[in-house]
Amino acid sequence: MFCQGEIEKKVEKKTVDHSQKESKTRRKPQQARSQERVRQILQVAERLFLELGYEGTTTRAIATQAQIPVGSLYQFFPDKIAILQALGTQYLEQEYQVFAELHGEEALTWPLSVYVERVIDAFDQFYTAHPAYRVVFEQLRRSMPEDSDAIDEEISQGIAQDLAAFLTRKNPTLAADQSKIIGRIVVEVVGTLQWLSLGGDRGFQGAIVEETKKLMSSYLNLYFDPS
Repeated sequence: MFCQGEIEKKVEKKTVDHSQKESKTRRKPQQARSQERVRQILQVAERLFLELGYEGTTTRAIATQAQIPVGSLYQFFPDKIAILQALGTQYLEQEYQVFAELHGEEALTWPLSVYVERVIDAFDQFYTAHPAYRVVFEQLRRSMPEDSDAIDEEISQGIAQDLAAFLTRKNPTLAADQSKIIGRIVVEVVGTLQWLSLGGDRGFQGAIVEETKKLMSSYLNLYFDPS
C-alpha cells in the first residue's frame, strides 16, 4: 500500500517548471517552528483560494494573513503555484489516510451495506471539511493539465490496486483479475461522482452521495451477496 511519503514523491516527480522556476517546496521544514509556519501558510492559502480565487490571491496576502514576513514564505515556497501544489499533495495524503483507515482488518467483518455507507460517508465528510478541494484541483488542471492527469491516474491506480487486494480478502473466491477490474471500476465511478457532487450546493452534494451509495451497493452485491 502507498504510504504518505510515497504519495508525495509521486506528486512531486510530476511537477513542472513554471515561470522559469522550480515550483515545489524550496526546503523541507525540519524544526517545529518551521513546520508550524508551513502549516499556517497552507491553511491561509486554502481559505484565500476559496474566498478570492487562485488568481485573486497573492503571496503577499497569504503571508500577511499568516502573520509572517513574505520573505519567510519564500523560504519554503518560491511562488504561488508551489503553494497550490503543496495543498494538492496534502489533500492526496489525507485522502489516502482516510482510505487506509477504512480498509483495515475490522472492515472485513462489516456487512456490505455498512462498508459502502461508511466509506462513502467518510469521503463526503472529508470533502465537506475541505471546501477548497475542488478549487485547488481545478486550478492544478488548468496550470499543469498533462501532469495533473498523470498524477490522478497514478494515484487512482494505486488505490484501485489496494482496494482489489481488500476485496479479494473479503471474498477469496474472486479471481485476482476480477478483483482488479472491480477495484478500478469502483475507484473511477465513485471518484467521478464525488467530483460531480462538489460542483453544487450541499443539497446537491448530499443527493449525489446517496445515489452513489445505491449504485455501489447494487454493483458490489453481485460479488458480495449479503445472504
